[in-house]
Amino acid sequence: MIKFFNAILLLFSIVLAAQTKSEAYKIKYDKFENGKKTDGNTEIYVYNQMVFLSKPTDKIQQYIDLKNNYNVSTIKDGNTVFKKIIPFDSLPIPKKENDARMILGYECKHVSFSYFSNRIDVWYTEKAAVKGTPNSNYLPNKNALVLEMVYNGNQTLTANSITKVKNYKPFINYDDKTVVVDKSEFEEILINSRYTKLHIFENENINFDPKSIIPKEKDLIADKVYHFSNGSVVLKKIKITHELKNSSAIFAKLISKSNGDAYDRTGSVFIIPVKKEENTTTLLDAYLHGLERLPIYADNKKNKYQGIKKEDDYTPAIEILRFFTPFGVNYFNDKRKINNYNWAKEVVYKEDVTSLIPTDEDEIWIGVFIGNYDAGGHTISLELDVYPLMNDNEDRLNKKKYIVPLFSTVNTMEMSGQNYGGLFANDTLKVNFEIKEEIQNLQLLYTTTGHGGWENGDEFVPRMNKLFIDGQEIFKIIPWRTDCAAYRLSNPASGNFSDGLSSSDLSRSNWCPGTLTFPYIIPLKKLLKGSHVIEVVIEQGPNEGPSTNHWNVSGVLVGQLKN
Repeated sequence: MIKFFNAILLLFSIVLAAQTKSEAYKIKYDKFENGKKTDGNTEIYVYNQMVFLSKPTDKIQQYIDLKNNYNVSTIKDGNTVFKKIIPFDSLPIPKKENDARMILGYECKHVSFSYFSNRIDVWYTEKAAVKGTPNSNYLPNKNALVLEMVYNGNQTLTANSITKVKNYKPFINYDDKTVVVDKSEFEEILINSRYTKLHIFENENINFDPKSIIPKEKDLIADKVYHFSNGSVVLKKIKITHELKNSSAIFAKLISKSNGDAYDRTGSVFIIPVKKEENTTTLLDAYLHGLERLPIYADNKKNKYQGIKKEDDYTPAIEILRFFTPFGVNYFNDKRKINNYNWAKEVVYKEDVTSLIPTDEDEIWIGVFIGNYDAGGHTISLELDVYPLMNDNEDRLNKKKYIVPLFSTVNTMEMSGQNYGGLFANDTLKVNFEIKEEIQNLQLLYTTTGHGGWENGDEFVPRMNKLFIDGQEIFKIIPWRTDCAAYRLSNPASGNFSDGLSSSDLSRSNWCPGTLTFPYIIPLKKLLKGSHVIEVVIEQGPNEGPSTNHWNVSGVLVGQLKN
């Protein structure tokens, strides 16, 4: 009889446990910021000793496995699901606090966590039938149900209900065959899944190659790399993809390393819009057919400069990055070893170029120039990192960009004979332009760097830059960089002087070897529709014998069309 009774009791316990396992609970949390309730809430589900933290539609699925004492996160990349497992004993360690509070009828204990310099306060109970937390990082113990969580004293999640759910269907998108990755690998997959990388150039050589063959215009196609100006320019036509058209931000990322050239060189990443009218000229015409295709600007001493400013039938390139190669990074690392100098393998340049990418077009040409006369030259890779809109901002989507390049003295055809921008010694660069539409947030992006690489040259002497529109001064600055020594480890071929300095350490006219030069942002909100003239005035220093000064300046109007 006793054995029979024990058997019945065991069977009852099994049935009761099975019933408990099959019950699903929903815990709903209200959100507060600085004590004020906000819209929206957070919901978690608990079923069969699993806590479900995500909606089935979420890209990242997060689970707490109370039975096996670990957290699980999954992400699908293509057709593959990746899984990250974090054991409970790897989570942040709670610190016991002395106070308690009542939440939903439970007397809750208090612990705090410190994580990446943030304080997280948690109130929890061990008396509830259900266990879990709205954030898998902060679980006091596996028997706890977290009912309140406060981040840095101002963001709060507070439980407002615990309810049973009928006919709950759990969503689990992993099994024993799911690819397991470690925490760092999962983080990489996660970050890369959030945005799009458009690879423009990959390991392309930019060098001096007089035998480089110029393609015929009729043979040009999209998504093919072309080399121009004796190898010193690479160019490709790309399509403006759906991701570009619906982006919140676009960054240009350039990687460069020496393939034989030891010197610091001027570099530029630029865009040539596809021509809409046959009777107009762009820089592409000169790449294909020669410098004579470009309009000439003559200074007061009759020196000629090709294609440096906007004309009625000519549009200069849109410069999106001004960069400077370091002294020989990569190629010369083993050729000039210095103890405790750990030379960089390459230089990475990355900049927000959102306002300069004409996403309203269907196609554009994008190119990279590095001025050099070396057969080995430089190796570069370029990508556009495209970050999506996080919500349906129709107002932003419907705003058309306004992008008008006004001038550029960056001689990307230097290796084909295009002159340096030395006109400022005796002249002012004047450009006539017309604003035909109502423009919001109108700005001029002005990029300037001074060159002349001897002791008294403009590379090493501060010079005033001034800009005028319709005779009124709108901007003035002495462009100067004093931080060049910070990039010493990118410059293995830089010369070392007897006083302990290296050439790459020296301050320069708004550039350093191995860095970007950012444009100055000049607001032009008061500039109205109509015809205008902009003037660029630079106190360029005198030449000394064969040593000459010049300035690379570019100016682009950007904004959004009102209508």
